[in-house]
Amino acid sequence: MHPPARYTGGPMGIILDTLYAAALTAASPVWLYKMIRHGRYREDVAQRFGAVPTRYGLQPTIWVHAVSLGEINAARTLVAQLHSQLPDYRVVVSTSTDTGMAAARRLFATDHMVFRWPLDFTLAVRRAIARIRPAMVVLMEGEVWPNFLAACQRKQIPVAVVNARMSPDKGYPGYKKLGPLAARLLFNRLRAIGVQSEDYAARFRDLGTDPARLHVTGMMKFDTIDTAESRPGQAALAAAMGIAPDDDLLVAGGTGDGEEKLLLEIYPALRAKHPRLKLAIVPRKPERFEEVARQIAAAGLGVIRRSQTPDGSTGPQDPAAVILGDTMGELRTFYALARCVFVGRSLVPMGGSDMIEAAAMGKPTAFGPHTFNFPQADDLAGHGCSRVADAGALAAQIDAWLGDRAAADQAGHDARRYVLSQQGATRRNVDMICHILGRTPALREGDVATEQIREA
Repeated sequence: MHPPARYTGGPMGIILDTLYAAALTAASPVWLYKMIRHGRYREDVAQRFGAVPTRYGLQPTIWVHAVSLGEINAARTLVAQLHSQLPDYRVVVSTSTDTGMAAARRLFATDHMVFRWPLDFTLAVRRAIARIRPAMVVLMEGEVWPNFLAACQRKQIPVAVVNARMSPDKGYPGYKKLGPLAARLLFNRLRAIGVQSEDYAARFRDLGTDPARLHVTGMMKFDTIDTAESRPGQAALAAAMGIAPDDDLLVAGGTGDGEEKLLLEIYPALRAKHPRLKLAIVPRKPERFEEVARQIAAAGLGVIRRSQTPDGSTGPQDPAAVILGDTMGELRTFYALARCVFVGRSLVPMGGSDMIEAAAMGKPTAFGPHTFNFPQADDLAGHGCSRVADAGALAAQIDAWLGDRAAADQAGHDARRYVLSQQGATRRNVDMICHILGRTPALREGDVATEQIREA
């Protein structure tokens, strides 16, 4: 049995708890609707209020928190390297969303405790901290909450952020409105912040963050990306979709609303010039699959739906038909078959989809001007990838790549080499964590971090 938690949030904690309670009350009809209608928020309700599993034993623990699916995937190499360098520490993993929890259980539950991140009420975070008893907390990308940080500060538990970013359009303006409170309540309560780029570090400094806490460690996405140039199942996919080895397949991956229409407009002219060209469209959101199928038909083109053409199907006979990737988890396999790639949500102002995946496979990769969710796009554009202003410029770039195979191959080679050159962010973040814990990081992979020798 755990004794009842005593409230020690102080005046600021009372203010924050009152605001949280008001927000939770206002949002409760929406939460209840989603619980009943869609089954969301039903799991682990008690854990959201701090009743996380209790950690027993004396082994010191590192608590890694990753908000959702993307952060959980990025945490894979971090957790593995922490376990390798600091085998005397236990690593536990928390997440906030249903998709994050499903991924965390799949990736970590065999070897690590997995649980829900508590809501930022004073009593909830104190209860969770008392049950986990972490020696250190590591937050992925920037999930910082004032009551949690205050509770860790009172317990002298160091907290670090790794893979941190600060969006110029969302995060930064919001924190800027807080004025000095952003640094006082949040960033200067952190022991260290490993940021993805110097641009992000500059925004943290502008918000009043102590420069000594900031470390440019790079983007961990580069460490988790699969750099293999081929994929299991690509031959079966090609056979089912009627893609021959000498076809020029253009894959439009992660497309957003409005982009498919632009692609369908430039496709006929490109195919008239390059008769072996095929177009495959893989929308970012599955709820748009039916809509995109209708758009293809309305453009007067045949459509070959992957969901209706499984492995083993007879290849379709219409060489001009547009392939619709309306299944989940096959985008990289389509990329493996591509002659060149367009990465979507970038010709329209949606922030872009992940262009690192295609670049890592050595594919000539193009994307539009709207990539604010992927700051690395600027560097990729200077290393093999092509940033285009509009659909007309995209058509010109595809035409150029199809007309000059050597130049296209060189572009893909340069992009892949750049991705490989950026790897190592996870190791730099683990080194930062080791120093916080008083350890000297291992010099070689597979070695163990050692205790630092302190002068008397």
